[in-house]
Amino acid sequence: MFFQHVYDKSLAQASYFIGCQKAGVAAVIDAKRDVDTYIEIAKQNNMKITHVMETHIHADFLAGSRELAALTGAKLYLSDEGGQGWEYEFDHVGLKDGDSFMMGNLKFDVMHTPGHTPESISFLLTDTPASPEPVMFFTGDFVFVGDVGRPDLLEKAAGMTGTMNAGAHDMFNSITKFDTLPDYIQVWPGHGAGSACGKALGAVPSSTVGYEKIRNWAFRFTNDENGFVKYLLEDQPEPPKYFAMMKKLNKVNRKLLTEVPKLKHLSNDEMMEAMAKGIKLIDARNKTEFAEGYIPGSINIQGNNSFATWAGWYITYEEPFMLLAEESQLDDLTRKLMRIGLDNILGHVASPASYIKAGGKLDKVQVVNIDEFKSILLEPNIQVVDLRAATEYKSGHVKGADHVFVGTLLENLDKVSKSKKVVIHCQGGDRATIGYSLLAKEGYTNVLNYAASMNEWINLGNPVVS
Repeated sequence: MFFQHVYDKSLAQASYFIGCQKAGVAAVIDAKRDVDTYIEIAKQNNMKITHVMETHIHADFLAGSRELAALTGAKLYLSDEGGQGWEYEFDHVGLKDGDSFMMGNLKFDVMHTPGHTPESISFLLTDTPASPEPVMFFTGDFVFVGDVGRPDLLEKAAGMTGTMNAGAHDMFNSITKFDTLPDYIQVWPGHGAGSACGKALGAVPSSTVGYEKIRNWAFRFTNDENGFVKYLLEDQPEPPKYFAMMKKLNKVNRKLLTEVPKLKHLSNDEMMEAMAKGIKLIDARNKTEFAEGYIPGSINIQGNNSFATWAGWYITYEEPFMLLAEESQLDDLTRKLMRIGLDNILGHVASPASYIKAGGKLDKVQVVNIDEFKSILLEPNIQVVDLRAATEYKSGHVKGADHVFVGTLLENLDKVSKSKKVVIHCQGGDRATIGYSLLAKEGYTNVLNYAASMNEWINLGNPVVS
């Protein structure tokens, strides 16, 4: 058996390439959308991809299963569980609880594991020449390392009222099934630490059934369903805005994108004309570089592992947008964006240089240090705004600070004063710079950025309230 774990750090998303070397065939589970990765693995190992499988209709990324099937001729093996409203709207081999199928000498058994979503399935893999017993369990968003999938996304992100509690009870029943599996089976989940699909995901890529029974919080509640439901639903992080669209696009017969787009280079005139029409310019430079000088009206989203997640909060699927990024970044950033379906990129500029050459003047972020921040806290008529997630704010914040989560800042501008001196901060500065750029774009001229944020505040022993 050939096995390769493919991990996308930007979305903390795992996919799997599994091959039968004797038969020369392979399967991919939960493919990301830039599928050239799997095609290259197959080529290097003289295998043909014949099976493309999904554990569920994903909310956090746009699956590349159909792109991969279109390029390789593989069949799609997808869940037919979940009932009405949970059907994939394109041709596939439908899978139900208890089904099994062979790929060469490898056997896949299907287990219906609802909770995160009603149609969720997991795959038990048996390498039949080596053993008649299963050795690997591909759990998708069912069981993670140290956590289980959250059941509230359908209600919070997709607006499906009443699904949250039902999903939590389904999850309890699913972990009861998991609890009957042999301890030696390896667990390979769909996500790792940093994913918004759970609240306490571990950083290691895999586990075992036995380890999860001992270490995973969920198995402390195997005799307390109500306690399990309560703990599962409380303090889940805010689901990114784009999750609702992913649920739709992963289910319908959408347009396929079978290669990574090449971006057009925009002149300064083209960029300015687009901005005048309201088309957003996303500046992917480092927050410090952005703070030292940025094109007025641009939005800073650093081109790091969180780039796509934050872009999904502020860019809609109907609007074109532009990137400010170096040529060396473009392939990486375009891949990150296409993985959540943000393909409508008008073009890019490499830096603010052409804007400056044309006579444009850069704005600067008004950054304050900790001494200035402390001094401002003593002034009358000021507002401190904590841009972190609700759970972070509740765990400890600067006394008197208001809370406005940066992801929903544009929907809550009424909570940020235009008349007072406003100081914003987050945990490490990244989100504060995003927030500053958004407020500046909306016409705020009274905002200061405590860029070192809570990391510095706490490390220097300053007090917090919770």
